[in-house]
Amino acid sequence: MKRMIIASLFLITACKEEKKEPQIQTPKESSQKIEAGMAENKPDESGEAKKWLEKSIENYFKSDLGNLDKEMQKITTKDYYEYKTDATNVDMDVDGSLTLKEFQNKWKNKFDVRKAGINSGFLITGQDWEEIKVSKCEQVLKSVPLLKSEPVVFLFDVILSDEKLKSKYPVEIEVVKENDSFLIANVSQE
Repeated sequence: MKRMIIASLFLITACKEEKKEPQIQTPKESSQKIEAGMAENKPDESGEAKKWLEKSIENYFKSDLGNLDKEMQKITTKDYYEYKTDATNVDMDVDGSLTLKEFQNKWKNKFDVRKAGINSGFLITGQDWEEIKVSKCEQVLKSVPLLKSEPVVFLFDVILSDEKLKSKYPVEIEVVKENDSFLIANVSQE
């Protein structure tokens, strides 16, 4: 009887599903999973994001100067809008302006504050422009969300040009897709 109980315990233990230890991924494995995930989503999503971004940027710079703030709010996430507004006004003599240290402390956990474009405008560092065009817009990366509640993120390497003023503005722009629409979630400026 004891042998039968012991044999049964061995059998039960052997039949239990083996626990899998979490595996650490190398950067190469992570990027392969991201690329594999791209095929799972609609293949035209990145093309749609790119077209939306190019059109939104050019429409923004064609807007009346008095409407630029509203136009920026329409094409950016709420967090990025507040972050860029704070970055633009660092150490300025305006209501709500932050010192550089206050700005860094406020936003360091959400954004790379070194690439905020402190005291620079949205998308370009120049104060004036004639006609801004997107001269380059190439997708660098697309990340597929791990959870359904997370947005799809597209990263674009962009060069904005003003031929009349002979100016070029290289930036990296992060676009998120949420609720079937696109928004700028970050712009990395030097």
